[in-house]
Amino acid sequence: MSMNPYRFCPHCKSDLKRKEVDGIDRLICPACGWINYLNPIPAVACLVKEKGRILLVKRGVEPKKGEWSLPAGFMELKETPEDATLRELKEETGLEGKVEELIGVYSQPSENYSTVLTVGYRVVKRAGAIRPGDDADDAGFKKINNPKDLPFTSHRRMLRDSNALL
Repeated sequence: MSMNPYRFCPHCKSDLKRKEVDGIDRLICPACGWINYLNPIPAVACLVKEKGRILLVKRGVEPKKGEWSLPAGFMELKETPEDATLRELKEETGLEGKVEELIGVYSQPSENYSTVLTVGYRVVKRAGAIRPGDDADDAGFKKINNPKDLPFTSHRRMLRDSNALL
């Protein structure tokens, strides 16, 4: 996937040109002045603990297909990070939860999106039975001994910052 799909201005359809703007080489429209800013993609992740274990999903899609990670995903338009966290929890695990606290905000390089900015929350389970869905092949509470067991650096940092493994 290309990080920049534009060849023509999405507003006036003119050919785009490269120009340095704010110290960065960007595509711009010489006709209307539109600038193609490539910004980080906002995502969320949640940390749910139960009896010393952490809720994980086995990823059914790339990146990291087949590996276990925290329930996570991209925010939608007009959605708060908290709402996105609870939506992703429900979509990927079938569980409903309540956001307890912000753990942190993490940036991570991405092959497809340049940079992903992940907002991580501690969530408590409120209702539901585990039922993997959406882009998860499996879900369950697992024992993790080392944050390096997770494929994403943002998730590993969340575990460390939350002291979840203590």
